[in-house]
Amino acid sequence: MAAAGDAADQVIRVAVVDDDDLVRSGLVAIIGLEGDIEVVGEGADGADVPSLVARSSPDVVLMDVRMPHIDGIAATAALASREGGPAVVVLTTFENDSYVRDALLAGARAFVLKRATPEQLLMTVRTVARTEALVFPEAIRSVAVPHASTRAPRWVGRLTAREREVMAEMARGSTNSEIAESLFISLETVKSHVRSLLAKSGARHRTELVVRAYESGMLS
Repeated sequence: MAAAGDAADQVIRVAVVDDDDLVRSGLVAIIGLEGDIEVVGEGADGADVPSLVARSSPDVVLMDVRMPHIDGIAATAALASREGGPAVVVLTTFENDSYVRDALLAGARAFVLKRATPEQLLMTVRTVARTEALVFPEAIRSVAVPHASTRAPRWVGRLTAREREVMAEMARGSTNSEIAESLFISLETVKSHVRSLLAKSGARHRTELVVRAYESGMLS
C-alpha cells in the first residue's frame, strides 16, 4: 500500500473473485476503464484467494460473499489474519444477507451490492484503498442494528466519554481528520483514541469496530 503522502497518486491494485463468470468479467471491464485502478488478478472461488494474493499483491480484493467451495467469509477471515494484507470488499446480492454481517465481522472493510452503480463500486474501492473512512455508513448500520444486544459487552463499560464521542463520529463515516476538527482535538489524539477503541473491542479495523458498537447497543 502507498504511504499516506502519495496514496492519491498510487494506482490501486485490485483482485476480483467471483464464481459467476459474467459478473466477474463485468467488474473487470468497469475497473479497466479507470486510470487509477487496475485489475491484477482474477479468481472463481475463495480457494483461489491465498495464491492469487501471493501472486498479484493487490491493495483491494473484491470478493463474492457466496461461493461454492470456500465462501467469501472464510476467505476474508484468512486474509484478515495476515499483517498488512489487502482490504476486502465483499459483493452481495442482498443488503440484509446475514453473510454480509459475518463477512464484516470476519474483517471485510465494506460491502457492495451487485446492483450498485459503477460509480458506487469505484468509490468503494478508492475509499478502502486510500482512506480509513467507513463506506456507506447507513448501510453498515442497517446490517448491524438488527443484531443489537440488550446487554452491552464488558468492553463498552471500559470506554471513556471521549472514546464514545470518537466512536459516534466514526459511525457517521468521518475520517480521523474530520473527527479531530469536529471534536476540537489533535489528529494524533484521535488516532490514539481509535487505537484504544480497537484494542478494547478486539476489532481489527474501524468497520468491524462500528459493527460491534451497533451490536453492543451503544449506537442506535
